Amino acid sequence: MAAALAAGVVAAARGAPGNLLLAVGGLIAAALLRAAIQIGATDAGEAAAMAAKANWRKRVYPCILVAAPGDRRMLGETVADAVDRIEDLGGFHARFQPLRRAAVLSPLVIAVAATFASWVAGAIMLATLVPFALGMALAGTAAARAAARQLDALSRLSGLFVDRVRALPVIVGFGAQDRIGGHLADATREVAVRTIDVLKVAFVSSAIIEFFAALSVALVALYCGFNLLGILPFPAPEKLTLGQALFVLILAPEFYLPMRRLAAAYHDKQVGEAAVERLEAIAPAAPSRSRHPLEGPPALRFNDVVIDYGETAIGPFTLDVAAGTSFALRGATGSGKSSLLHALLGLAPIGRGRILIDERDAADVELPGHIGWAGQSVAFIPGTLADNIRLARPEAGDAEVEAAARSAGLGPMIEARGEGLGLPLDHRGSGLSGGERRRVGIARVLLKDAPLWLLDEPTADLDARSAADIARILASAAKGRTVFMVTHSTELAAIADNEMMLA
Repeated sequence: MAAALAAGVVAAARGAPGNLLLAVGGLIAAALLRAAIQIGATDAGEAAAMAAKANWRKRVYPCILVAAPGDRRMLGETVADAVDRIEDLGGFHARFQPLRRAAVLSPLVIAVAATFASWVAGAIMLATLVPFALGMALAGTAAARAAARQLDALSRLSGLFVDRVRALPVIVGFGAQDRIGGHLADATREVAVRTIDVLKVAFVSSAIIEFFAALSVALVALYCGFNLLGILPFPAPEKLTLGQALFVLILAPEFYLPMRRLAAAYHDKQVGEAAVERLEAIAPAAPSRSRHPLEGPPALRFNDVVIDYGETAIGPFTLDVAAGTSFALRGATGSGKSSLLHALLGLAPIGRGRILIDERDAADVELPGHIGWAGQSVAFIPGTLADNIRLARPEAGDAEVEAAARSAGLGPMIEARGEGLGLPLDHRGSGLSGGERRRVGIARVLLKDAPLWLLDEPTADLDARSAADIARILASAAKGRTVFMVTHSTELAAIADNEMMLA
């Protein structure tokens, strides 16, 4: 584009209308070409950004709730990273990457074009790249550190906010608003400080590129002017014409233009790279290994297992659950019952010891899809009662769903309500009693028909009659399976083949 404009100026000076029209046509063609290239690069960048974010979601989301050994980060921090850091990748792929390609190619093309008119001017442009690249490398290192610290602060603030919102009833109940508000204020101030650090580095980077851009144009202008006037302080290596000088002078500002645009998007690079580091911590790239599915009721073994939450460590625990038997784990609140169950599922950090399933490390066994799970709280989705039960096995037919519901003791409710299994439910399970919610969880376990059942307080908060009913249902359906249950209930413990009391 700049070359076409220069050609037009030279042609006009020479009074050649035909050449001027040709140059104007070249200018228009160059402008259209540049626009087409920019649109194409933008579209390609957006597509690359969407693909990168989709790939990271597939990789990260299954790992959000799975604690790596020794990982003591807040759940809210992990969730914030999984959401916000993936979005941070958009700018890197959609803006920075296309501009980086342009910043690599365009200056070289401009320098080569300028060389045809003046090889000295082309050499001057290229020579300024050496100190410029060194300065930007130093600034880039500082920018990377600043961006990483900023993302750390943002993640801590997001995690703190999410976790404290989850605990808001407790905070309000104990009058801890001021103390928690102080924690949030401290985290907010840290974000502000880290953001200022990023802006300082960005200012330095901008100053570097503006300095060398101005230096390049000034040196080229001085050389061309002194060459035309014949007052160079050294023997002239070449003799420039007015047209050649104008051509070079018009090209000179274009030399650093792509790099100036790149500098404007340089923060996207630092944020994107720092985001990848955060995401790698959640879902590290590791060679995929085949996991063994459960082929029957497994044997479970906990060997000297310590669950390490950082400030608090629970254990060690050693226990065995024979294949095809039921095991009840009892103990006081806080003794580690649910933590052991969560550790088996990878939801609690193991500081020491091993969990074996059929003499294989638990990490080598494919548990998802091969277990029946009933937790302390039953999760619901907006939909019908049948939809919520079918979560355990989506391909199950209506007859199978109804059979599981009736086996779980939901028959009277189904018959009493006109909608039956079509009863609409929201995400809270509104309209169901506490006992009915528990029975929905049991119905899912029954529908799954898995060789391993993991039950976490399935009768908690139920009246004695409802608890006895669920215990009776589980005792009948659990035969021939491995059942590992955590409970306070003596009735539920009574149906187990073995029992252990934690201190």
